[in-house]
Amino acid sequence: MPIDLTGEMVKEYCREAGAVVAGIAAAQAFGAAPEGFRPADALEGCASVIVLGKPVPRETVLREDTIGFIDTRTALNKELKDAAKQVAKRVKAAGYQTRAVGGMDGKWLNGFTHGPISLKHAAELAGLGVIGKNYLLTNPEHGNLLWFSAVLTDAVLTPDPKLQRDFCGDCRLCAEVCPAHALDTPGCVEKKACSGTMFKQIDKKWEIMCFLCRKVCPHRFGIKELP
Repeated sequence: MPIDLTGEMVKEYCREAGAVVAGIAAAQAFGAAPEGFRPADALEGCASVIVLGKPVPRETVLREDTIGFIDTRTALNKELKDAAKQVAKRVKAAGYQTRAVGGMDGKWLNGFTHGPISLKHAAELAGLGVIGKNYLLTNPEHGNLLWFSAVLTDAVLTPDPKLQRDFCGDCRLCAEVCPAHALDTPGCVEKKACSGTMFKQIDKKWEIMCFLCRKVCPHRFGIKELP
C-alpha cells in the first residue's frame, strides 16, 4: 500500500539530496511537448514531475575564457542526476513508480542532447522560472545559472504554480549579441546555427565556445544583481 506523499515532503527530499531549488509539475501540463517527449512516454502512468535545480558558479559566466565550461556543466549534471536518483529511491520506497532523468540523458543529435523530457520546460512548468528570449530559464534568485534534473513518478502531487513574470520586456541584448543570429526570430532559437557556434571540438573533446546570450542578460545572476 503506497504511503501518502505531499509536495512539500518530496521537495524536502530534493533539498536533502543537495538541490538548491525544487518544484513540481503535473505530467498533464506537458501537452505542448512533441509526441515521444512527454512524461508519460518515459514512464507509463506518470502523474507528476519533480524538478531539482542547482546553479553553476558565477565565475563560469564571468570569466572570458569559455574553455572548460563544459567540465563544470558536466560535473553539475552528474551531481543533479545523483540527487534525482536519491529522491527517486525515496519516492519508490513509499510505493510509487519512479524514473530519474538527468541533463545528459538521451541522444546527442545536431549539437544537442535530446532527453526523455525537456528539463528546461519542466522547470518552467514547476514554477522555478521563466524561459526568456535567450531560450534560457531565468529564476528570480539565481538568474539563468540553474541546471536541472527530474524525477518522474506516478504519485499524484500538488503542482506548484507557474511563475507569472516577464523578465525580458523590450530587451533584445541576447539577440543583438548572438554571433549566429540564432535568436533573430522571437519565440524560437535556431538550434543548428546556435550549436555550430557554441560548440567546437578541441583535442577530440567538445568544448563550449560561446554563451554570450547567457552572459549579456541583465538578469544572469537574478533580478537584484548590481551592474
